[in-house]
Amino acid sequence: MTTATYQVTGMTCAHCAHAVTGELKSLDGVSDVRVDLNPGGESAVTVSSDAPLAAEAVAAALDEAGDYRLA
Repeated sequence: MTTATYQVTGMTCAHCAHAVTGELKSLDGVSDVRVDLNPGGESAVTVSSDAPLAAEAVAAALDEAGDYRLA
């Protein structure tokens, strides 16, 4: 089990957090996602998974969720 925290821009509300959580949880091996929402700034997104995730996979999931980017 590994845990990584990513700084994500573009999140402004609980709906954003829910969309990001859903997309990240759909990645293979992800067991938990926690969002520390900072509206209009960089939000901390902590992901627990079986193995480290490729940054490209995280970025693609964020893009799929909406206009969210790794900081």
